[in-house]
Amino acid sequence: MGEAAADVYDGFFGVGECKGQVEIDGEQVPLVLTPASQEVSGNHEALLAALRANREWVEEKVVTNSAVLLRGFGVRDAVEFDAIVDTLGWPDIRYVGPAPRTHIHGRIWTANEGPLEEFIYYHHEMVLIKEFPGKVILFCEVPPPEGGETPFVPSFRVTERALKEFPEMVEELDAKGLRYTFTALSKDNTQSMRGRGWEDAFATTDKAVAEQRARALGMDVEWLPEERGVRTILGPRQLTRVFPGRNGRRMWFNTVVGMHGKELSSATFADGSEIPADFVKRCGEIIEEESIQFRWEKGDVLILDNLATLHGRRPSGAPRRVLVATCK
Repeated sequence: MGEAAADVYDGFFGVGECKGQVEIDGEQVPLVLTPASQEVSGNHEALLAALRANREWVEEKVVTNSAVLLRGFGVRDAVEFDAIVDTLGWPDIRYVGPAPRTHIHGRIWTANEGPLEEFIYYHHEMVLIKEFPGKVILFCEVPPPEGGETPFVPSFRVTERALKEFPEMVEELDAKGLRYTFTALSKDNTQSMRGRGWEDAFATTDKAVAEQRARALGMDVEWLPEERGVRTILGPRQLTRVFPGRNGRRMWFNTVVGMHGKELSSATFADGSEIPADFVKRCGEIIEEESIQFRWEKGDVLILDNLATLHGRRPSGAPRRVLVATCK
């Protein structure tokens, strides 16, 4: 599908703007798609038909712009959001990770249910698992009264800047690899943003089955004494990765800053030697400096290229309800 006019696509999608939007290599991030006319605004069936007809074009824009925002289409609830996800046609991928979540409808889950006052650090979704999503699709059912932004970061920009400041360390980490550990309790703890228990994560109460499923995901496990949970061990993993179709950009495809030196987690060289704290601290500053501060409006649907963007969550006032689907 070609461009019918400078700011209208297929007679249905207009191109808008949003606060925090930036231009990178001539492309708007995120690309904001809005109704081209009042006639299609709030017409859910018309939106589904347009997405169905232009599915390849939408996917192309997700890759080109790293993020696409559907705004102003009046998406109301999880059922309508699930229909959008289904119409886009990207296969489902089950979430595996520490965030407490609840299934809502079809392929739709709550986003991290950890305390709203906590900051969820920037990450590529399921970055440590062998099979990770290509896209993360988020829907705002209830926008927060204050805060609660979902900031995201063009991943390659972090690598570029880290290479300029720490070229030898970046190359050494990529060459030697990374090792991560994370400790999970048995049961879910929704008072923690990393409070998902191993029984929920592996969908079993049987330790032998959990071990089998962990190995299939590329993890080793160590059971802690006195039923205090399990320590998962992942590695070696790369610091950066290059994915097809993204202009050879070297993505910061790791979670070193988010896991290094934390109470329940660690990030080290693959041989167990420590990563210098000043390197980790500076990389965290670079990530924050490169972040795009996206603020939700009711009915927004944000499609992130998970191979190209890290995302997080700012501390939020209540209520806030954002739902998610993860896709291949």
